[in-house]
Amino acid sequence: MKKVNMVNLLIAVVLVFGFNQLNAQNPDARLVKTKIVNKSVDAVWEVVRDLDAVADHSSLIGSLTLEGGNQAGATRVCYTPDKSGFFKENIIAFDDDKRSYSYAIVEGTPTKNMVNNFKVVDLGYNKSMIVWWSNYESFVENPQMTEEQFIAFMDGAIQEWTGNMAVAAK
Repeated sequence: MKKVNMVNLLIAVVLVFGFNQLNAQNPDARLVKTKIVNKSVDAVWEVVRDLDAVADHSSLIGSLTLEGGNQAGATRVCYTPDKSGFFKENIIAFDDDKRSYSYAIVEGTPTKNMVNNFKVVDLGYNKSMIVWWSNYESFVENPQMTEEQFIAFMDGAIQEWTGNMAVAAK
């Protein structure tokens, strides 16, 4: 009986939210963070899409430069609050219609070929979900941190970032 109820629940979720909502991120992602927000998808996307406002939502970023605007091909450099470190990102996809963007971190992290993604999913009833996921080819061994420490750092950073973006949405 429980198996039948679970199947019925899954069918209902697919019918209500559609297949695209269930497949909001890459299932093979190394890191995934989601945040349910009690605000409209448009209000949340308006905050998430602002590539120039990352420093407003993260205590780990003191300032940034953005060249090329909110679009694929732009370059963003984020600096730590004390300016002792930075990471450089290339915006590789930006889609207002799908409420998503992807960026490759090309310098500043101990990873090879890291690509991060944001998507805002409409859950209906004035609710939305921020989905962030990341993949990288390999971790670059270094004396500053282990891969486990890097993953913990990224987890905390994205949790703070998505939480602050959710609060900032009007």
